[in-house]
Amino acid sequence: MRLGLDFVAPSVGGGQATSIQDPDDDSTGQRYRAIFISDLHLGTPGCQADALLDFMKTHPSDFLYLIGDIVDGWQLRRRWYWPQSHNDVVQKLLRRARKGCRVIFVPGNHDEFARGFIGHQFGGVDVVEDAVHRTADGRDLWVTHGDYFDGVIQCAKWLAYLGDNLYEFTLRLNRHLNYIRARLGLPYWSLSAYLKHKVKKALNYVTQFEVAVAHEARRRGHQGVVCGHIHRAEMREINGTLYCNDGDWVESRTALVEHFDGRLELLVWISAQDNLLTGQLASVAAA
Repeated sequence: MRLGLDFVAPSVGGGQATSIQDPDDDSTGQRYRAIFISDLHLGTPGCQADALLDFMKTHPSDFLYLIGDIVDGWQLRRRWYWPQSHNDVVQKLLRRARKGCRVIFVPGNHDEFARGFIGHQFGGVDVVEDAVHRTADGRDLWVTHGDYFDGVIQCAKWLAYLGDNLYEFTLRLNRHLNYIRARLGLPYWSLSAYLKHKVKKALNYVTQFEVAVAHEARRRGHQGVVCGHIHRAEMREINGTLYCNDGDWVESRTALVEHFDGRLELLVWISAQDNLLTGQLASVAAA
């Protein structure tokens, strides 16, 4: 049985959602109809919580989708790590829900413990297996984390745990490298993303994952899919189906957003530390 939800925003006039004002939000920021984020990995040193807080503070929305791996239960079981900034992220998410934003949480493999609460609501946050989001221009997007399409997760979980530990090691090394780069005045650079692009098997894995997720969305009768899991932000057509991956907040600091006319855009957050002046958004792709 599918325990998901279909969400259609209330509309006025030309099908645009009614804007919900949040006094905690910065009025100078860009407001979106919907924001999709995933793979925050709260509970790990790699989580870029401060950058996420800056992004959320200045970019309110009527819908907020949390598409899995919000909390990293795998790493927390090994070693407890929970700084104040991670607590601030949780409080901000709950505040969004209290102020009228529809917050939908689709658990992933790292926070699979939350799948035991599917169908329930906590602090105004709906916990669902998956969801269908209808855009302002009438497109149905299937929202799923994506780990069910990962053969390693499904068939060899021990290998996934091993890969996760190696990934954490790469992130630790990456932090040291970027500390040196920052001292030299160089911008942020992702070692793990570089390695993924260089390794042919990793590229084949990503392509197979993207095709499989898009195929399932099409089989279910949807025009597109929004997922996470592989930490690779992307927006493209795959055999007539719109594939959107919102990336992560460990390396890429990306989010998928829907404007009030239904236009989708993939954004990357450039933090204050990167440009030494103020946080900015850069568009990666739009559809």
